[in-house]
Amino acid sequence: MRLIDHLKSTGLSNRAARELMSSGKVLLGGVPTADGGRDVEPGAVQVRHNARRIRVGRDPAVVWKDAHFAIVWKPPGLLSVAAPRRGSDDNLISLMARWFGAAHPVHRLDEPTSGLMMVALTKKAQHALKELLAAHNIERRYLAIVSGRFPDAPMTVKNTLLEDRGDGRRGAGSGGKSATTHFRPLEAVGSRSTLIEARLETGRTHQVRIHLSEAGFPVLGDKVYAPGGVASVGPRLALHAWRLGLDHPVTGERLRLEAPLADDLEHLRRDLVAGRHSAVPRRNRQKRRR
Repeated sequence: MRLIDHLKSTGLSNRAARELMSSGKVLLGGVPTADGGRDVEPGAVQVRHNARRIRVGRDPAVVWKDAHFAIVWKPPGLLSVAAPRRGSDDNLISLMARWFGAAHPVHRLDEPTSGLMMVALTKKAQHALKELLAAHNIERRYLAIVSGRFPDAPMTVKNTLLEDRGDGRRGAGSGGKSATTHFRPLEAVGSRSTLIEARLETGRTHQVRIHLSEAGFPVLGDKVYAPGGVASVGPRLALHAWRLGLDHPVTGERLRLEAPLADDLEHLRRDLVAGRHSAVPRRNRQKRRR
């Protein structure tokens, strides 16, 4: 059922339900959502009246935490770590350091990408988590909405990636670092796009975006690797880190956390399915009719 309908079925008025959602007090899979139109399983919805008030979709949210590290939902548009020539811009690590007193990077998500990211709270945990990453012992899965109808069968892309493929951009080429991504289609989204899952085996910079673009299925909204009109479709890069799975390096506890598709991308998905938005920009459709 729709989230807003579920909340109203618990006795909340429409206004009260929307106020709770907009302030970050309604959680789906541990992540705040303000999208009342999304379909949900009622058992996955939590209402936390005492939760930290946040701007949903713009502020980070801690999904899981202990004394060693945290798993945080990073909003799109926020840097993962400090970037050259952008020293005054906030980043997730600096924000977590303000909240918890110390924070250390383990891996990164691209600035326009949303989703789950690990943040170490001690140097020891940072080292242990990086060792797990290097040994490919952390499960990392992304959701992406791509241009084109993806093949029905799963697909694996394995190659080497260079920092400069010859045009100033990263891409496949001999002599680079090995990169492997496993893809599977989840849902046809409208007539010209597909929701897919990407499972990382390695974690090179822009790996998922490059592999999809060079395979002929660029991510919608990708202003670096998508051609022409595809780069302008949607509110931003349609890429979301939705699952992290690992054995805790200190306690041995098995952790598996999932963050549903971010609100803005879920809106895009529904619009594409309903035909309210096209994966082919209007100017391109006009040229095609001529």
